[in-house]
Amino acid sequence: MTRVKITETIFRDAHQSLIATRMTTDEMLPIAEKIDKIGYHSIEMWGGATFDASLRFLNEDPWERLRKIKNKMKNTPLQMLLRGQNILGYKHYADDVVEEFVKRAIYNGIDIVRIFDALNDVRNLQKAMEVTVKEGAHAQGAISYTISPVHTTEVYVKLAKEMVEMGAGSICIKDMSGLLTPYYAFELVKALKEAVTVPIQLHSHCTSGLAPMTYIKAIEAGVDVVDTSLSPFGSGTAQPPTEPLVAALQGTPNDTGLDMNLLNEIAEYFKPIKEKYIDNGMLNPKVLSVDINTLVYQVPGGMLSNLVSQLKMQNALDKYDEVLNEIPKVREDLGYPPLVTPTSQIVGTQAVMNVLSGERYKMIPVEVKNYVKGLYGRPTVPIAEDIKKKIIGDEEVIDHRPADDIPPQLEELRNEIKEYIEQEEDVLSYALFPQVAIKYFEYRRAQKYKIDSELVNLQDRTHPV
Repeated sequence: MTRVKITETIFRDAHQSLIATRMTTDEMLPIAEKIDKIGYHSIEMWGGATFDASLRFLNEDPWERLRKIKNKMKNTPLQMLLRGQNILGYKHYADDVVEEFVKRAIYNGIDIVRIFDALNDVRNLQKAMEVTVKEGAHAQGAISYTISPVHTTEVYVKLAKEMVEMGAGSICIKDMSGLLTPYYAFELVKALKEAVTVPIQLHSHCTSGLAPMTYIKAIEAGVDVVDTSLSPFGSGTAQPPTEPLVAALQGTPNDTGLDMNLLNEIAEYFKPIKEKYIDNGMLNPKVLSVDINTLVYQVPGGMLSNLVSQLKMQNALDKYDEVLNEIPKVREDLGYPPLVTPTSQIVGTQAVMNVLSGERYKMIPVEVKNYVKGLYGRPTVPIAEDIKKKIIGDEEVIDHRPADDIPPQLEELRNEIKEYIEQEEDVLSYALFPQVAIKYFEYRRAQKYKIDSELVNLQDRTHPV
């Protein structure tokens, strides 16, 4: 029997997609050991936006979360999502920062590193992939899936082959917008299975309503692993729910072998947590419904909500449809980038500016200029000369790996925050999110001082002079 394996996303992408990554470590730890008994292929619990949100909103050290969960989960590999040379931030970092980050992530407990680049420029995966393999962890190359006239099966197969040559131990089809249709998933998985010998994994979101059907067709085509989330945090803009898929495959050649009763017990634990986030307004019921605009405009759900807030701020919500029509045009102009962080923000902001200024490319954000200069990497197809001219004039476009121009940063960063350092990992937190990290370090210091003061007071009371 070929058992389909499952990566559980409830500790990372599921709550990132539904409640803006607000689930706390204290909410995860009581159920971690039970999840560890399920027999999942892996649990995705780190990377993506968890790092930023932990420091910024939860006053938590993301490294401490990783260590605590590793301590509770002895059997299930822990998995993270890494944005290649962007690590977990929104720009490219120097190779020494990427290297140190990957080493520390693995040292603290990560077993599988899923590595992707917003432009599918494999040069931006090179360093992270190399270090992951060298450190003995599993490097998974992720293809950012999108739809355009130039994104053919051949393009995806070529990407997969290049990633395997770089050391990828498996390939993930990363369908961040829920655009992958069932029958094309069958075709794509078949093509990848024929082209490479490593396992193929599928990651999708239920935003468009397609993902559960897509998973079934991908499984029929021989996909090895799929990403799901336990039902309280499944569906909507998150992954397909775990339990229905396990039930659908029971008794078939693709039976997952997972225990439905244990899955149900664990799901029960998360129900009151979900209710809490509904009550405090963090879980908007809108994100649980199917958004057909995703298929019409091929725009991720998160990008649509960003556009709405940008237009509201400009008192221009009446221009929403116009902006939606402008997005595909800007995307074509910019060489059809997949719409995922940071390219979704780059394309979206330019579309808003084109519409609001009444003239295309009259106003151009610095990120768009940097993108056209090649500072994010190479788009799928070259940008037309007339568009290039409009955006950057006669400025030079680089054709080498963008990180080659970034000098080492680690020592300088270490010196900048030496007064705050309590662990080597602090330098990396600061490298990615400088202001947010400093704020957290000050909070941590204040908490420590408070605890020390309380201990002194307690000792004074216990041992009178």
